[in-house]
Amino acid sequence: MRIALLGTGTMGAPMARHLARAGHDVHVWNRTRARAVGVGAAIAESPAAAVTGAEVAITMLADGPSVYAVMRDALPSLTAGAVWVQMSTVGAEWADRLTELAAKHAVDIVDAPVMGSRPQAEAGKLVPLASGPERACTLIAPVLAVFSRDVLWLGNEPGLGSRLKLVVNHWILNSVENLAQTIAFAEALELDPRRFLELISGAPFDMTYAHWKGALMLEGEFPVAFALKLARKDMQLALEAATSAGIELAMAEATERRMARGIELGYGEDDNAVTYLVARENGARRAT
Repeated sequence: MRIALLGTGTMGAPMARHLARAGHDVHVWNRTRARAVGVGAAIAESPAAAVTGAEVAITMLADGPSVYAVMRDALPSLTAGAVWVQMSTVGAEWADRLTELAAKHAVDIVDAPVMGSRPQAEAGKLVPLASGPERACTLIAPVLAVFSRDVLWLGNEPGLGSRLKLVVNHWILNSVENLAQTIAFAEALELDPRRFLELISGAPFDMTYAHWKGALMLEGEFPVAFALKLARKDMQLALEAATSAGIELAMAEATERRMARGIELGYGEDDNAVTYLVARENGARRAT
């Protein structure tokens, strides 16, 4: 199948590699061309060139405005009957805007943001949260299977995936911040925080994510799997959606402020577990 993938960053590049290795005819575009090199796909000079002749066009870009700008120019070049799979995390409002944009060009869109970060993308174990027309979902199912461990099909209405992604991200990002404060709290009480991780291991309140992110915090090194600046963007999307829905997310507001502080301290490109440094010693890095 001929596939266009727009956006070969942290997530898009491994997705493109998996598709190319599976034998698909993959054409990629990225704003910074150098980041598209080495994924095993043909590199297009423009989004329109990438989608020309494609049966499936995938967007994996930073945010809603970026996706809108790119696809506004690319959609006129998309072949009749092709499907647009929107896999970026854009939030509820932008998911609706992108659905309207697709409708203007008579293109079927599947809203399918993914659960997972760099390790899962590299391993081909993402979980798309997909919703859209049945015909389009049937067409793209084998494409998604190439880089996914599972696909959660949510129904025919585009936008359901983006809404569920906000809910899940709300839970995950608050959990990471809770962990950061918990480890900092243990240290302030002159306890070894490893004892906390040992205690929760295997308990009903255990969480695999706590051990993964906790290891980064304890080592004081934060190689990026989910950059803090992008995590904050996702939390802001959740807060915007909550405001529109008339619900207060008090923990999310506190987490977003802690993320903003981390970015002020220069940690925006680090993994989001770096908010531990904000909880501990006013952002000073752990002594080695």
